[in-house]
Amino acid sequence: MHAEPEINAFLKARRATLDPADVGLPPGGTRRRVRGLRREEAARLAGISVEYYTRIEQGRGGNVSPEVLDALARGLRLTAAEHAYLRNVVHRAARGGTACRPVREAPQVVRPGLHAVLDAMDGVAALIYGRAMDVLACNRLGGQLLCGFAQQSSEERNIARLMFLHPDVATRHPEAAQIRREVVAELRAQAGRTPDSGRLCEVVGELREQSPEFARLWESQEVERKGHGVKRIQHPEYGQLELHFQAVRLPPPDQELTMLLYAAEPESPSQAALLALSGRATPHADAVG
Repeated sequence: MHAEPEINAFLKARRATLDPADVGLPPGGTRRRVRGLRREEAARLAGISVEYYTRIEQGRGGNVSPEVLDALARGLRLTAAEHAYLRNVVHRAARGGTACRPVREAPQVVRPGLHAVLDAMDGVAALIYGRAMDVLACNRLGGQLLCGFAQQSSEERNIARLMFLHPDVATRHPEAAQIRREVVAELRAQAGRTPDSGRLCEVVGELREQSPEFARLWESQEVERKGHGVKRIQHPEYGQLELHFQAVRLPPPDQELTMLLYAAEPESPSQAALLALSGRATPHADAVG
């Protein structure tokens, strides 16, 4: 992934999502050949010249100031994740960013203290994944709830690969299509932060080749990191569980690691099922969805 084409594709995609009326601009007197904002309209919203905006979009903007990047983010209605991604790829282009290619890098590891934290969690399914969404550790409940990681090789134990290349795993998630979209958006955000990560390049390259859906979603240029919400999981024994999830990016020295936690509402059928999975209780009859 060269920085210059990434800037161009990203800004064009973001312009295409906006209608002039949505950002307070007049519709214009000529018929639009493509949807979204024109370059001159994006430049007007950011308060810069069309010529300068064009250079930025083409990856020829040089050292773009934080103030200009902030103005672009406001004008194009970028989210915080999209703003960070734009900042990362623009700065990489200014440094002469090269193509993303697999290189040897130290494997990510989970230190013993974090393993102890996972094992001490009671009634919460927990796992830790790395920059390429490789699952590096999980507690017993997490392994049982989420695809039986203990029985898989380290290569297969990857959230993105499981969601796109293993239909049996995807069927456990009623919102599988939305989850796959979020997975791709998170991988793109990570690519902005660590574009030369060999493992990340390997996973993205493999999925682009083997999954047409992944390739389509990757080209959509969405950038997102969903930190919390509610997900439904279809368990083969206990039926459908509704769980709150929280994704927490860990601070140094564990940066580039994310802890993902799943918990149920107190006294709910889903909590009864989690307790049964953890070996602490037998679920009531109404715990089965």
